[in-house]
Amino acid sequence: MADKNLLLVESFFENDSAFESDGTDFDELDCSDPLAMSGRCDLHKGLRIEISEQPHTMRQVTNIIIALQKFKQVRSTEFTDHELFNIIIENIVEESMGLKVNCESSRTYNKQDRVIQCTVCDGLKKSLVQSQGTPNLLAVTLRGGNSNRMGINLSTYTTPGCKATNGQPICLKIAQSNLYLACTKESGTSSQPHLILEDVKDEETLKTIEENDGMERFLFFRKVTGGSINTFESVKYPHWFISTSKNESMPVDMCVEEDTSRQKVFTLQDQKNLN
Repeated sequence: MADKNLLLVESFFENDSAFESDGTDFDELDCSDPLAMSGRCDLHKGLRIEISEQPHTMRQVTNIIIALQKFKQVRSTEFTDHELFNIIIENIVEESMGLKVNCESSRTYNKQDRVIQCTVCDGLKKSLVQSQGTPNLLAVTLRGGNSNRMGINLSTYTTPGCKATNGQPICLKIAQSNLYLACTKESGTSSQPHLILEDVKDEETLKTIEENDGMERFLFFRKVTGGSINTFESVKYPHWFISTSKNESMPVDMCVEEDTSRQKVFTLQDQKNLN
């Protein structure tokens, strides 16, 4: 029989007894081959089942194929490639639609080793620079090349599964300093969130950030579109984005996504890995 008629199904079972055969007309698994020790068994009619550490959802696929092989009355005792493909795809789609992500548990963000140093410009080519004497950044059109641009270190964090679509969690730090960008509200007020530069005395406190532990103010979801267009959404205050004024030398601040009066897109230039 041609190789294309040999079916290889990968699944994960606690033990080989997960396959049941309750009829005398159906060939039992032949595990006399030494490969059986690794979870591979052959059926006498050319059906090979290989058991490996794959998601449990493939259990149903395997059982359905065996059951159909047992009961389906067709001219040939084996499935065509097209029939097998349809069986597997239909069951994978059915089970994946029922997958639920548990977002009830507390989310944890763990800092990764990767750090990128870069300069940041808004959609109008204004560079982000540190304002002297105030805890703010300014967006300024610089003259005279790149020598006056301020470096920003971008550190990435692991992404909790239920927040994966929001972007990559990051923190932003002024290079060669302990100043981090933070999105926060004035204590005891209901005012809108603002962007500030905050001096972090102990940077170890940023290695692991828990949901609602107060440190989420340093985290932003970075989303990249078109290969180079970046947006930075606050983790602590969803739908609030780092933004700049269309006017010159104005503070960098936060705004809602619907605010069309401010620039919410940025490009990262002069990128280099620090580790």
